[in-house]
Amino acid sequence: MKTLYRNILGVRFFVGPTSKAVELGAHPGLVVVPAAPALMELARDNDYRQALVEADLVITDSGFLVLLWNLMTFDSICRVSGLAYLKQLLARPEFLESGTVLWIMPSPEAMLKNLLWLKSAGYPAREQDCYVAPKYLPEAIADEGLVHLVNERNPRHIIICLGGGVQEKLGLYLKNRSQARPAIHCIGAAIGFLSGDQVRIPSWADRWILGWLFRCAANPRRFVPRYAKALQLPFVLWRCRDRMPHPSFKTSAH
Repeated sequence: MKTLYRNILGVRFFVGPTSKAVELGAHPGLVVVPAAPALMELARDNDYRQALVEADLVITDSGFLVLLWNLMTFDSICRVSGLAYLKQLLARPEFLESGTVLWIMPSPEAMLKNLLWLKSAGYPAREQDCYVAPKYLPEAIADEGLVHLVNERNPRHIIICLGGGVQEKLGLYLKNRSQARPAIHCIGAAIGFLSGDQVRIPSWADRWILGWLFRCAANPRRFVPRYAKALQLPFVLWRCRDRMPHPSFKTSAH
């Protein structure tokens, strides 16, 4: 029987079907969905590296990573997109129960758009089920107020809708600091693709790994430089394969 995991760049990635990922991710623990640009920080950012290593489930949202891995190793792992993961997660019955989910939103504007979509889709999400995150310093993420809220509310699920490189650190912080035992899902902008807070990505585009193109076309100034970082990934993956990039590791861009 094929294993459901692969060690890629020193991280234990889940490579099974989306349905199994959701089944595993619904248990207490931390789920992270690293994108290719964020993976370039493995060698430089100790806190980000620790978050991925200590996560309970790491899914293969990066189609670029999956494609490169399969080509370089003659493997045939599949991609589990963050968007597909979120859609199947929201289909679970507990998401129709009031008060079971705490949403961590990037801004008040995003919260309103996402709440509007959730309510239109039949979910009992309320403003009191959301927490608008402050602007965290990437090198020192801490939020005692959020920890207190999690312990007070004791949600079954926490869904973090922040940017990559920050949300994983916040997720690990909550996992280690809160007394509650929720399932913590770091799904980034995935809900924004559904609500319209981000550019809408059709299901076919997500399947064909074209979400990055839609985002770059919608906001090139913001996303083109971000995705350009991922051009280093072939070099890093070729050199490291299943090993974690060492802090002294230098890419061609550094």
